Amino acid sequence: MPLAPEQLVRAEILALKAYAVAAADGMVKLDAMENPYRLPEALRRELAARLADAQINRYPDPGGRRLCELLAHKMQVPAGMELLLGNGSDDLIQIVTYALARPGAVMMIPEPTFVVYRMNATLSGMTPFGVPLAPNFTLRREAFLAELRAHRPALVFIAYPNNPTGVLYPEADVEAVIRASEGLVVLDEAYHVFARRSFLPRLAEFPNLVVMRTVSKLGLAGIRLGYLAGRPEWVAQFNKVRQVYNVSVLTQVAATFALEHLEVLEAQAEAICAERGRLGEALAGLPGVTVFPSQANFFLLRVPDAVRAFDGLCRQGVLVRSFHGTHPMLAHCLRVTVGTPEENRILLNALREALG
Repeated sequence: MPLAPEQLVRAEILALKAYAVAAADGMVKLDAMENPYRLPEALRRELAARLADAQINRYPDPGGRRLCELLAHKMQVPAGMELLLGNGSDDLIQIVTYALARPGAVMMIPEPTFVVYRMNATLSGMTPFGVPLAPNFTLRREAFLAELRAHRPALVFIAYPNNPTGVLYPEADVEAVIRASEGLVVLDEAYHVFARRSFLPRLAEFPNLVVMRTVSKLGLAGIRLGYLAGRPEWVAQFNKVRQVYNVSVLTQVAATFALEHLEVLEAQAEAICAERGRLGEALAGLPGVTVFPSQANFFLLRVPDAVRAFDGLCRQGVLVRSFHGTHPMLAHCLRVTVGTPEENRILLNALREALG
């Protein structure tokens, strides 16, 4: 008689929960930190023509050479550094983690942070170790450095700025972590376009640093493209773990086209940053709501009753992300994406009603 899945699947996998994505049909979608703006109509027509000409009967360029060259130019990657492309940053997180998952290896992260880091540690057989952030979600520098010395992690992930909190740690604190680490430090700069701070220009200073980014927050979440910049000796090892054709022809064509018009996406990011300021002030004025400072395109809120507020928002057609119950420090916390002015107006009215 065949064995059941629970008799064959690894115990640590059985204990995991799959990453959940809520259905959003018909909702004002403010749960996933997406750019709410589409490309202008004229550019969409040009992109359609470019995609129509793509050779989808052929396998993609496995390394995405032309796209890497364009990314290096547009993002001002320092000379001597190399790029690795991924099917979104999730793919790159998995690649890096698998490459460093020697028996007994430790991954260290500040917590709470992006849950995919810890999930990949578990999947790869690494030992995840989380260091709690301060109550205001800033990095407890001395505590983190002490744990570094005690656990000597092979891999450290730091989201800069952090997700789901939006906090951008002081540059000096991050630098101290990099300098104190024996292992590799990965700075996940998914929200760099909103934070306007980056360690990318400083890559050459640190032999144990790589910087990871995604184009998702720029307005290209649907094409699934991430990229990692680092020294050639690191990229060469990660490239061995990468699936051969992990970035499709259509993704490479669409990303190349979008980067040729990067100024349009950067202007959208500027608009989102301006709206972030207005939305943050309005949220802080709601009774009982604590708004944590954010340098990303979202806000983490603490409300009196997250379950009631989330359900009330859903009933009014507004989808946000609830983190209540996911981590002790995130009790009664909701994360809301900065949307268009109209979407933010709907959110504020709905949240005011849900809190009433």
